[in-house]
Amino acid sequence: MEQGVLLAQEMNLSNVIFESDATSVILAVSQALNGGIMGHLIQGIQLARSSFSYCSFQHMKRDYNRATHELAQFAKLKLLLFRETPSTAVYSLTAASFGYCSQDCIGALDGTHVRVKVPNEDAPRYRGRKGYTTQNVLAACSFDLKFTYVLPGWEGTASDSRIIKNALTRNDNLKIPQGKYYLVDAGYMNRSRLIAPYRGVRYHLKEYSVRPPENAKELFNLRHASLRTAIERAFGVLKKRFPIIASTTEPNYCVDTQNEIILACCILHNYLMGVDPDESLIAEVDEEVLHSYRERVAPTPREDDEDARQGDIIRDSIALAMWQNYVQM
Repeated sequence: MEQGVLLAQEMNLSNVIFESDATSVILAVSQALNGGIMGHLIQGIQLARSSFSYCSFQHMKRDYNRATHELAQFAKLKLLLFRETPSTAVYSLTAASFGYCSQDCIGALDGTHVRVKVPNEDAPRYRGRKGYTTQNVLAACSFDLKFTYVLPGWEGTASDSRIIKNALTRNDNLKIPQGKYYLVDAGYMNRSRLIAPYRGVRYHLKEYSVRPPENAKELFNLRHASLRTAIERAFGVLKKRFPIIASTTEPNYCVDTQNEIILACCILHNYLMGVDPDESLIAEVDEEVLHSYRERVAPTPREDDEDARQGDIIRDSIALAMWQNYVQM
């Protein structure tokens, strides 16, 4: 019950109904019985309830409560929905609109930081460049801004390269079909399934607003940047829909609970993008992404192995085909 009240506060809800199968707790809260072994718990709940415009505590039969828990477990299974790699139909259409010469590009991938509460002894591992404790959440999305993979829980100081290696090898791993790839920024190694921009070449969209691309690598980077913003836009829409993820205030719950909240919000985001995309919200995010300042990413050290060489071959062939088509227009 207490965790539910705290979560409702974090979500800035104003009208709430709390249900529990614990009759004694419901009675104690309703009658403000602050004594006994539950006194401290009841006092905390009573104090918190004053922050809501409307707040009611109701008893629920144990069978109904069991059904609620089973529904929550079902929601966890639904995570498989965005861990499946969808059809490339949406991707090829979007890519073609930017002149991207391949139907094998299935989306974009990056990380975002979310405020987290951890024990004092763990704080240094979670305190990154933002100055407060965060977790680094890895996510992949399609070009219709739906998440296809989400991996929360990593410390704020964990590098992108370390997290992606784990994502590709863990049991519930990021699945990328043979011959397909995601777009990533320079913080990731260029691989056959993770295509990064050329290093040492103009990349950000603003850099091309005055002077257009002058060679194949610059054209590739321009179009790569245009498409890769999909993941930034997906994160932007997610955080505007669910302020509990965007808040910089330290939460009242542990990392495991926050991981569950992040995954649940991503599932709801995918559902809403299908039934109620909210074009005005997307347009607001697009405007912010266009004018946002993105810190230059420190490139990952070069790895000279077969997969890296294959990634370079794929990138070079796309860039060459793009440039040939570009100069003939």
